[in-house]
Amino acid sequence: MSQNQQSIDVQSFIDRNPLSRSQKLIMWLCFIIVAIDGFDTAAVGFIAPALKAEWALEATSLAPLFGAGLFGLMAGALVFGPLSDKLGRKTILIGSILVFGLASLISAFATDLNSLIFWRFVTGLGLGGAMPNAITLTSEYSPTRRRSNLVTLMFCGFTIGSALGGIISAQLLPTVGWHGILMIGGIAPLATIPLLLLFLPESLKFLVLKNKAQEKIDKIVRKIAPHVVNPPRLVPTPNETNKTGIRDLFSRQYALGTFLIWCTFFMSLLIIYLISSWMPTMLTNHGFNLENASWVTSVFQVGGTIGAIVIGYMMDKTDSTKVLSMAYILGAVFLVCLGFGIENAMMPLLLLGMFGVGIGISGSQVGVNAFSSSFYPTHCRATGVSWANAVGRSGSVVGSVIGGWLMSLNLTTFEILSLLAVPALFAAFALFMLKQMKKKAVKAEYAAVVQS
Repeated sequence: MSQNQQSIDVQSFIDRNPLSRSQKLIMWLCFIIVAIDGFDTAAVGFIAPALKAEWALEATSLAPLFGAGLFGLMAGALVFGPLSDKLGRKTILIGSILVFGLASLISAFATDLNSLIFWRFVTGLGLGGAMPNAITLTSEYSPTRRRSNLVTLMFCGFTIGSALGGIISAQLLPTVGWHGILMIGGIAPLATIPLLLLFLPESLKFLVLKNKAQEKIDKIVRKIAPHVVNPPRLVPTPNETNKTGIRDLFSRQYALGTFLIWCTFFMSLLIIYLISSWMPTMLTNHGFNLENASWVTSVFQVGGTIGAIVIGYMMDKTDSTKVLSMAYILGAVFLVCLGFGIENAMMPLLLLGMFGVGIGISGSQVGVNAFSSSFYPTHCRATGVSWANAVGRSGSVVGSVIGGWLMSLNLTTFEILSLLAVPALFAAFALFMLKQMKKKAVKAEYAAVVQS
């Protein structure tokens, strides 16, 4: 290090420079990745009626198909999160995309339900590693003052991809069949790999923390701050250590927060995946054709996109847990409205309810992803985000499976959606407890400063 070269920690360096073209490109690439995940999630829900007709299946027989992909997502998140903290975000991200792209392509040629279930599980493994790393990379390249907003904007790719997945599936299904829809879901991620290899850098925080080659670090520094004549030498952010360990998630400092974040993810994704998986079937049971059901369901994704943007902006301006807690309560109210609107064929209330659930539940889930990425330090961030997603995916499995079970009990759509308001309120309560935990931590820190 030259005598004139100053040292600065990574986050302070990112905070003091304007958002560069390189950082924006990183976020756009991550946006594309989560959009493909969203497409996959919605497309499977819309090919379900075609599979049911072609293979003469009962609605309950499709539950293992939804569950297999989600079990894969859960397993992928559990495995690839710690690997990402050890080997790097970019390496695991590209490997994950390769896995789910190839698996989706192969699943298009499945000849029976059991083989399709297997390949959906493998697809889920790849997706489970991709999404948390996209969140982590975006978070680690974001300025502190804009982190929640930028992560939620990036994650809007999921809701937009879900909306397009539903619309494209409904439009193309009569022409290309369910095989063609799965082929699209495989070709799209594989086509992104060359772009990621060329333009996506490794996490700057990871490189500095792991003491990687200085020339790699300097190359990224020059792209983030091309106007700086004498770039500083970067050092790890204070209180971060060069170690990789799962145990930090359960340390005294993070254990309660980890549990509450997991609770929120579980409840939130239970709701989202029950709606994504079973709403097309619920609507067709009430006389909607598949094309109309796709447009109605896309309102949920539009609400989620708008909700994510607004919630992310508000999270940067005020207490993030308070914003998210209020949004989940709002989502619970709109779930009841949605059920009433469907049951009584009241189209204005149905659309309002679908839009409101998108804002309150889907939008909040994006916000919770942003919150979890800022809750943990660099050395266990990917693990923290991935494991929260893994627990959330277990909620997805429950949501996907119990949707068919609740329908088999002959419950009305109003009753099913009203029951979904309960987990939304649980999520709101978990976030309220997180707020109380943060207050207590601030008071303890203040007391320690006063005593010293």
